[in-house]
Amino acid sequence: MATLLHIDSSVFPGEASSSRSVTAAFRKVWEEQHPEGTVIYRDLAAAPVPHISAAAWSAGYAAPSERTPEQSAAFAARVKLIEELEQADTVLIGAPMYNFSIPSTLKAWLDSVLLLGRTAGEAPSAQGTPVVVVTSRGGSYAPGTPREGFEFVQNYLEAVLKGTLGLDLDFIVPELTMAPRNPAMSELVPLYQASRERAFEDATTKAKELAKRLAA
Repeated sequence: MATLLHIDSSVFPGEASSSRSVTAAFRKVWEEQHPEGTVIYRDLAAAPVPHISAAAWSAGYAAPSERTPEQSAAFAARVKLIEELEQADTVLIGAPMYNFSIPSTLKAWLDSVLLLGRTAGEAPSAQGTPVVVVTSRGGSYAPGTPREGFEFVQNYLEAVLKGTLGLDLDFIVPELTMAPRNPAMSELVPLYQASRERAFEDATTKAKELAKRLAA
């Protein structure tokens, strides 16, 4: 059976969140394509992963027999997250842009699953797993826009998810999400609407494409 690891990190619930709305659309199609499949869901806003501690970090470089009880407990929590990643046939991540970067809760998850010699290094254990990241943002940071240089979400996630974990990365980018609520952006509403429609179309298309890929 196919397994989807679905991670949301927006602080806003349901349809109030652009990233959650699009990840929900992807998941709906994915589940339709995999009625017998399994979904591992983590809502990092509702149930945050602890930020990395000295015990959790140092345990990754210590032999099991040499770990303190604190290190063992902290490392077990990391291993659980790592195993969820390794079990996944597809990974879906909602990563809204907050202050030009990702939510700290998502960074905490990444810090836990990055383990040199297992998920990172010469032969990453989840290498090749497809990952779709929905990275919404209130404005536009696309190439050629005035704030292009403030785009630290896609650049960072490409370095971590693709460059370090070895995942097969794809982005869906709903942008200008503040346009309907900010009078100063009213003229950008049509562009926002087009971006939103395109994001939902991409979610549907990518979910179906990955279903075919898994079935092949």
